[in-house]
This record gives sequence, structure tokens and C-alpha cells, in this order.
Amino acid sequence: MRVVAKIGTASITDDHGHISGPAIAKLVDEVAGLRRAGHEVIVVSSGAVATGIAALGMAARPSDMRTLQALSAVGQARLVERYRIEFDRHDLTCAQLLVDPFDFVERSQYLHLRSTIERLLELGVVPIVNENDAIANDELRYGDNDRIAALLANSVGADVLVLLTDMDGVYTADPRTSPEAVLVPLVKADDPLLAITAGSGGSGRGSGGMASKLTAARMASWSGVRSVIGRASREGILADAVSDELVGTTFEAHGRVLSARRLWIAFAAEVHGRVVVDDGARRALVDGHKSLLPAGVVAVEGDFEVGHVVDIVTLDPATPDGRIFARGRTSIGSAQLRGSIGRRTADLPDDVNDEVVHRDDLVVIDG
Repeated sequence: MRVVAKIGTASITDDHGHISGPAIAKLVDEVAGLRRAGHEVIVVSSGAVATGIAALGMAARPSDMRTLQALSAVGQARLVERYRIEFDRHDLTCAQLLVDPFDFVERSQYLHLRSTIERLLELGVVPIVNENDAIANDELRYGDNDRIAALLANSVGADVLVLLTDMDGVYTADPRTSPEAVLVPLVKADDPLLAITAGSGGSGRGSGGMASKLTAARMASWSGVRSVIGRASREGILADAVSDELVGTTFEAHGRVLSARRLWIAFAAEVHGRVVVDDGARRALVDGHKSLLPAGVVAVEGDFEVGHVVDIVTLDPATPDGRIFARGRTSIGSAQLRGSIGRRTADLPDDVNDEVVHRDDLVVIDG
């Protein structure tokens, strides 16, 4: 099997942000066990920023992006070196791969990344992947590795995605504050995966949280990939997840399979605004799989440019703010679109794109 295992900052650092040698050793031991069993493993590891904070002796996590990016450069070197030391114990070689959003959006970059990972796996190397925090543009970066892990699982055709955290899985409520909280062992493919709610807060040392893991699980499911959210410190967590044993919270693979590009649009990209459409346009997008045209637009909210991702909303008496049913990457900016609302293609000026969102850049998320 091909496995993508993502581990969060809180699971490989202590309360002060220092790398936990035993935690990384435990993860590497389990990865080595999977390798001996004939499985291929890609590790997605957070922890660079927290490690950089500890290395420079800072008392708290800074909030400005410039400092965070510098810290990630300091911490990444120490983090990968620790992985190298631990993999050496098993006579395994690891490699560092730093990625950014365009590696999944632009086809040439996407194919190059996939080819590189495939070759590393052929050579028996364990890729260690992290977001390229040090140089990623703030508007383009994901801000957590959960969604990157899901996109990687999609791009390499993984069989299972394991999201390792400091909790046993997904609960019906926050187990730290609610004694009635019950672990959810299985989420079926036909369940609305995001109907399970969770707070976005985590340990404070990372940037993810259970909410981002639920998003990653839905992304994996819509890639045809089974996913597991479980406690990193649990003995044998990776082997149990690969063996299809119910451990933590398991999300079944969905019959609907999206490309990495559409997964990025639906779940990973920053949303810059909203386009409100009439019911005819909604039917054309949902049932007819058409592109969105200015004629079906009734309102534009926010300021966005060509290539930005927007929510597409339909008017609904039950939801005064409108109901989001799709998301897309725009072919026209908000300023031009406001001047084209409701206009037929034949009535548009020559310099105005006749498509608001092309059907290849649109994802229906609630049909």
C-alpha cells in the first residue's frame, strides 16, 4: 500500500517547542515497520516554526509573517536533521521536499512534484514533506499541513492518509470540556463529513487544529482515499491504520473523486469574495455542468481579481445570507463583473470575459 502519514507540531515537540526525540523516533520506528512490510510511506511533518522559536529562545510564537517565515527556515534544518538521524538507525534514507500551493494548481508543477515523489519511492527513499513556509506568499500559503497531506494523497494515488494528532480522533464534542463527548469511530462515505464540527484551535504551537483535519479528511475522501485521524503516541497507530482496523476516526473513501486542482479550489484556496446567482444559473452549474456566465449573476460581494477563488451563492429564503453551493476560480475581476451583472454574452464589451468561472475551474460542494 501507499501511505501518507502527517504528524502535527504538538505531537513532535514539547510544551516549549523543542523537538521531542522520542516522539520522532517512535514515528520513524513505525514508518520503518511499514517499509519492512512492503508499504511505501510519505511523511508530512509540521514543526519547523515551533522548532525555530525554541532554537532562538523566544518566549512565545510571533504573529507577523516575516518573522514566522524566518523561524521556519531556522527550524526546518534542525527538524530534517533529526529525521535523518532516526532513519539512519533503520538504514533508511529520507529526503526533504518543500512545497507550495502552485505545485498542486499549475499542471507542470503538479506533474513535476508527482514525478519526483514517484522516483524517490522507487529509490527506496522516505520523502519528508513540509509547506515551504520560508518563501510562500501569505496569500498563497495554506497555513497548515493537513490539507497539503490530503493533496499529496490525491496526487500520488495513496491508499490511506493518516493524520496523527494529540487526540484519539474526532469526538461528538470537545472531550477536554465535555464529559459527554464520545469518539466517532467511523464516518461513512455517504455521511456529510463536515457536518461533524470542531474548533479550529489546537495546542498553540502549530497552525492547524481538528477543523483542518476534518477538511483534510473530506479532501481525501473526495480523492477516493480512506483516511484516519488518530493519536500519534498510540502504539502501532500506523500499522493499525494500514491494516484497515478501526482506530481513531476512520473516514471511508467517497465515490466522488476530484482532481488535485479542484480539491485546491474547493478546500485549500483562500476565498476572496462571493458571487450571488439566480436559480437558473444554479441549475446550469449543478445539473448542466456549465460555466458561470454574467447573465446569471445578481450580485457581487468583495473585491477579487482574475484567478482568485470565490464562493458561489444562491438566494435562499431559509438562509438570508444565501446558500453556498459551489466554489470557483474566476476568469474576471470583481470590478468588471459588477459592470456586467445580468448581461447576456452578446451584450458584453469585447474586452470583458464572457465567463465568470469556467466549468473546469468550478466545484459544486452542495448540489
